[in-house]
Amino acid sequence: MRKMILMLGFMGLLSVHAAERPNVIMILVDDMGYSDVGAFGGEVRTPHLDALAGNGLRFTQSYNFARCCPSRGALLTGLYPHQVGLAFMTGNQSATKGPAYLGRLNNECITLAEVLKETGYNTYGVGKWHVGGSISPISRGFDEYYGYLKGHSANQWDKSEYGRFPSDRTPEFSYPDGAFYVTDVFNDYALEFIKQGQQKEKPFFLYLAHSSPHFPLHAPPETRDSYLDTYRRGWDVLRKERYERQEQSGLVTDSWRFTERSDVPRDGKGKFGDIANGYSGQQNPAWDTLDADRREDLAYRMATFAAMIEHVDRGVGRMVAHLKETGDLDNTLILFTSDNGACYEWGPFGFDEGSRKGINTLHKGEALRKVGTRETHHSVGSGWSCLSNTPFRMYKHFNYEGGNSSPLIAHWPAGIEQADRWVRSPVNLIDMMPTICSVSGATYPEEYHGNPILPVEGISLKPLFDGAEKLPERTLFFEHVDSKAIRQGDWKLVSGNKRYKSKRWELYHLGEDRCETKDLIQSNPEKAQQLEALWNEWAVRVKVYPYHTPEK
Repeated sequence: MRKMILMLGFMGLLSVHAAERPNVIMILVDDMGYSDVGAFGGEVRTPHLDALAGNGLRFTQSYNFARCCPSRGALLTGLYPHQVGLAFMTGNQSATKGPAYLGRLNNECITLAEVLKETGYNTYGVGKWHVGGSISPISRGFDEYYGYLKGHSANQWDKSEYGRFPSDRTPEFSYPDGAFYVTDVFNDYALEFIKQGQQKEKPFFLYLAHSSPHFPLHAPPETRDSYLDTYRRGWDVLRKERYERQEQSGLVTDSWRFTERSDVPRDGKGKFGDIANGYSGQQNPAWDTLDADRREDLAYRMATFAAMIEHVDRGVGRMVAHLKETGDLDNTLILFTSDNGACYEWGPFGFDEGSRKGINTLHKGEALRKVGTRETHHSVGSGWSCLSNTPFRMYKHFNYEGGNSSPLIAHWPAGIEQADRWVRSPVNLIDMMPTICSVSGATYPEEYHGNPILPVEGISLKPLFDGAEKLPERTLFFEHVDSKAIRQGDWKLVSGNKRYKSKRWELYHLGEDRCETKDLIQSNPEKAQQLEALWNEWAVRVKVYPYHTPEK
């Protein structure tokens, strides 16, 4: 009897402790631009995300690493992408470029799932993995997972592309032919895993990594069609309207400027044709210079892109409604962001049928009505991506603000003071690990499974949750395919690569020029040299190739 009483007492303590620790839901979308969500100025219907933003914190300067794999590696580990083996993509280039280019998470890092599992959380994952197809989420701390493990994207209508892990699990859902659309399916599994987590004594961690709105553009036609009239108005009109809404909401301050349409990166002719649609190195065209058939083709593409985001938002609404109904919403930390800015690939008209195929396809009639359906593979193109990234310059792949800035929303009624405010302190995906550790009571280890673990690079955002306006000033570093950047305080030194302005450094003072419109490098050469020296030191430390020479 005494043993039973002690056990019940212990279980009671566990329950109390679990109740004090928040559940954590980390939602990551793919290739969504800075202003696509309504709360950040967009015309896409996102009422549920907007509600989270209105009752939480909206971060104006949240940074990513300009592409899918590097951003995921940083978010999951609290380290720079190069430190975890994901400097580029998931192909192993370590033999020639060194360990930063391993193409998968290495053993010098620990994931959020592993850390939280050690401290008593149940861990669930849904969606796009993309941190190494040779390792599974189960091997890196997730109890349950549904999604796809290899590649940057998959057909959203093809259920054979996706799986339930561990592989011995019986899938909770069965979808008849024609009823499978993976953005909705990911939402189904996210809600299912929340319910499973609620049935246990421990708090839960859910990582929901949507592949929407990454290409291929896929969405139900009825949702797509509801946006057609909106996007027939064109990117020039809509960019101005987004900026006006950003001004009205208080997002835009005196340091912001409405920018011109960005240049199309210098991508020339490939084996399948002109991958820049004839605009290589030129500014994206004005909408009204395009003929009617081209404008209609483009309207269908952007309408599909918007529909994908709306379906993400619908899933957020389902999760929030369930958490509210079951009494768990107040003590659940929900974080929402995107892995990079909107994607320009490959020019203002986008591409079809794979990464560089069917470049100049113009869809009419029945072919147009098929945009977004199972047998199609489209991208949105650089013209619409200028809209998505309003008001910033450039896109995914590059470390200008349009490439490495994303909306970030934090919602936690029990843990956020002074909700419904803009937070203007610079933050980064590497901050997710220390933030979640600090709110959950988890300890970031020095060693895991016998492997030394690199010290975390990010800092906790909890002071901002507690009402602070700013975090301590620090230096942030960026590099992807030789597009480089360093931000220290309000100063940002940034360069393009061979696709955009070569390797020439540019210097901006973001406190006065958030949208990078006035290059100050000629008038502040000493500041530029100081920042470049710091960036070079970091590049050697984290083994950026060719600044770090790999051992032979």
